[in-house]
Amino acid sequence: MSATQILLLVATYFIVLLVISYFTGKNDNNDDFFKAGKQSPWYVVAFGMVGASLSGVTFISVPGWIEGSQFSYFQVVLGYMVGYFIVAYVLLPIYYRLNVISIYEYLLERFGVVSHKTGAFFFFISRVLGASFRLFLVAIVLQQFVFNAWNVPFEITVVISILLIWVYTNKGGIKTIVWTDTLQTLFMILAVILSIYFINKSLDWSFGEFLASTELKSYSKVFVTENFLERNHFIKSFLGGMFITICMTGLDQDMMQKNLTCKSLKDAQKNMISFSIVLVVVTLLFMLLGALLYIYANKHNIAIPLMDGKPKTDLLFPEIALNSGLGLTLAITFMLGLIAAAYSSADSALTSLTTSFCVDFLNIDKKPKNIQKRIRKSTHIAMSILLVIVIIIFKYVLNSNIIDSLLTVAGYTYGPLLGLFAFGIFTNYQIKDKYVWLVALCSVVLITIIGSIPAEYLGGYVLGYELLPINGLLTFIGLILIRRK
Repeated sequence: MSATQILLLVATYFIVLLVISYFTGKNDNNDDFFKAGKQSPWYVVAFGMVGASLSGVTFISVPGWIEGSQFSYFQVVLGYMVGYFIVAYVLLPIYYRLNVISIYEYLLERFGVVSHKTGAFFFFISRVLGASFRLFLVAIVLQQFVFNAWNVPFEITVVISILLIWVYTNKGGIKTIVWTDTLQTLFMILAVILSIYFINKSLDWSFGEFLASTELKSYSKVFVTENFLERNHFIKSFLGGMFITICMTGLDQDMMQKNLTCKSLKDAQKNMISFSIVLVVVTLLFMLLGALLYIYANKHNIAIPLMDGKPKTDLLFPEIALNSGLGLTLAITFMLGLIAAAYSSADSALTSLTTSFCVDFLNIDKKPKNIQKRIRKSTHIAMSILLVIVIIIFKYVLNSNIIDSLLTVAGYTYGPLLGLFAFGIFTNYQIKDKYVWLVALCSVVLITIIGSIPAEYLGGYVLGYELLPINGLLTFIGLILIRRK
């Protein structure tokens, strides 16, 4: 597939998104931008959230990770599912009872202003990094397979990507995203199913023959139970996945903002549970695709693509889809899936960052009515510029697989949120609110030190995703120390 064909496909795709945004953004008011008027059908939200949760990270990075991790990532996914039930029946009732716009308003009511700002700050850092990881992934693919052919700098590729998102979210915000995410999820699921079909066809396999093949068995180890010291041991992966979901979904304004657009708590809970089941199935399909990609690459001597002179497993899927001669249909399928996956997450991240900053830091609801809309629009532009800067920085600092980097960073940035919300929900204590920021900062510093301890100093124990609950526990203990008598 040529660079020109890819660019035309991207342009057509965004024209469709702009049409959707035209109809959903007609009102161009803050109520629609932040809450979609609380009229979103739960099944539409549920389906759209699948794409937002998986994102371009899953679409490219999970298949590329299979050779190194095999199917052990599924242990984390099983933990995800338990986490979604906790979000549905512990956190959602709190948010609906308080009728919040930003979920961090809970911390304001429970503890005070400093706790509110601290929680919002850690979400802000977490979401900026998370959204940038996801957008970086699609930007490097567009750069590698489109813009390099025209000698366009990576920085310009990033600016174009963010600008496109800003254009179609500028007016409708979350109301637009609820519907665009639905379309994007559909493209993403079709892409993975069709990719599996076309690659199997080229290998003269049926899907059943692929599942029964000896080649798949060499990649398909799911449960790691032999050595608890290993980073991906089942218990560590499962619990890590559960806490990642609680934090990156239940304590994340981005994901919760969509749930809060449902008409009622019951609808939001139906959305969360049905979404979690679909998510597990779709993630398994991505892992099967990853194994199939490596099988195909080995049979046809396709090397891992290089980026800046280093092998980049995240680029294996696009290399096979676009450059291995499997046909235009697979190439189009891949590009539509990639664009849908990347932007279904990135557009909601930009909107949630705008929402959180307006509500949690600028107190937009207390500003004069005649300037509230202007504040929201200015903030939307500022958040776009910030994402551009961070993505460009990532090009020069990221070395590892993107999804592994994303989940690792979550352990550092979401821990204080976990500790704050757990302390608020499971204890009746009040705290000395002015010291909360210090507790959160100390927790992050301590977990950074713990995370950097070499395995040989811990008797061979390799730290992994359990850093997130440990971080939350440290914050919880710190809040006990500053509780009021």
